[in-house]
Amino acid sequence: MTIDRRSFLRFGLGSGLGLGLGLLAASPALLRSGSARAGKGVGTGTGPAKRIVVLYMHGGASQIDTFDPKPEHENGGEFKAVKTSVSGLRISEHLPLLAARMHQLSLVRSLTAKEGNHDRARYLMHTGFSPQGGVKHAGLASHMARFADETKLGGALALPRAVAINNPGQGPGYLGAQHSAFVVPRATQEVRNLAPPSAVPAARGDRRMELWRALEADFADDHRSAQVEGSRAIGERAITMTKATELAAFELAQESQATRERYGVTGGGGDQDFGAGCLMARRLLEAGVNYVEVGMKGWDTHDDNFNRVRTLSGSLDRGASALIDDLIANGLWSETVFVWLGDFGRTPKLNGKGGRNHFPRVSSALLGGGPIRAGQVVGSSTDDGMEIAERPVTVPDLFATVTTAIGVAPDEVHVSPAGRPITTVDEAGELIPELT
Repeated sequence: MTIDRRSFLRFGLGSGLGLGLGLLAASPALLRSGSARAGKGVGTGTGPAKRIVVLYMHGGASQIDTFDPKPEHENGGEFKAVKTSVSGLRISEHLPLLAARMHQLSLVRSLTAKEGNHDRARYLMHTGFSPQGGVKHAGLASHMARFADETKLGGALALPRAVAINNPGQGPGYLGAQHSAFVVPRATQEVRNLAPPSAVPAARGDRRMELWRALEADFADDHRSAQVEGSRAIGERAITMTKATELAAFELAQESQATRERYGVTGGGGDQDFGAGCLMARRLLEAGVNYVEVGMKGWDTHDDNFNRVRTLSGSLDRGASALIDDLIANGLWSETVFVWLGDFGRTPKLNGKGGRNHFPRVSSALLGGGPIRAGQVVGSSTDDGMEIAERPVTVPDLFATVTTAIGVAPDEVHVSPAGRPITTVDEAGELIPELT
């Protein structure tokens, strides 16, 4: 059950919203379009986006070794900082492709939280709430799936509204199982059991489905609950999905070798699951899926930080940059919100193993696309990276901004199974004005 208190938030962020670098390795289609020019972002929309793609760094990426370098301080470590396509902005030398595309994005360098445990932090970064007793909050994927279903966003869709690749993301919580994300365990492996078994004739398969429906109906009559109805809804979605022509979106083999190499799916080294996930995300977004999350493991760098982050950054750089290029080239960037974040930041000071520990006090997030204003840098950390220097941004602030950008009202009130009213986003969250 939901109560829409201020539905006007769904109608946009206002009409005022708003490389030349040699490192640019854009897709051929993008270069032909002339879209990737330093200093000006392209494709920014003025209304709510229809889609969202989240690149989630499991373990928590080091902000200092990615988007908030400190080359003048001993805490900065061994990485250099390089210029980007945004004047005055520098990021890690190991993200040269993203450096050339920063004019398409905005960077938050002052994201702050208090959850330093992986499980609790992932809950926070997927729901906008810290874990609380008595309620299971819904993940952003499920909020988008519910909203897309209710508003028929993008029209009818046989595929799931939300897909989580490489990691399961967050469950639907109080919204119900019918709004769960479809999980692809590993993007480099074939997604199994998408189509009905070829050995079973279609007529026989239809009879099986009718028997299943009859058994489910009998059970539901005796066990009326939201959980049972959610389970039945998932079953019906699965049946519809097996007959969908859009299932080809999961088949990366249809892409050319050059495209697969550009995303980092082939060529050896690095996290090929992440590159494959970004490529699959592009295909799913093109097919009409409203929410795609791509997980990347390995960022919990308590030891050997610099070697590990160097390798991880190479995979991140290739996959994310190729995804951005293709969303711009195919016209979807203006209606797709792009988000990069992880569990938390890492400690500025190295530990005895040459690693960085958990550090929720300061981290970075990257946003772009849709109505998000491009080329902005929000907040800063101190020279040593230990504190927020200016403009702290909380996770509820981030969620209020992202949900509004995709047309989901952050202050919509939902009623949990226990009768507790819960807003989509923590009521303490406020829009980030620099991005809206």
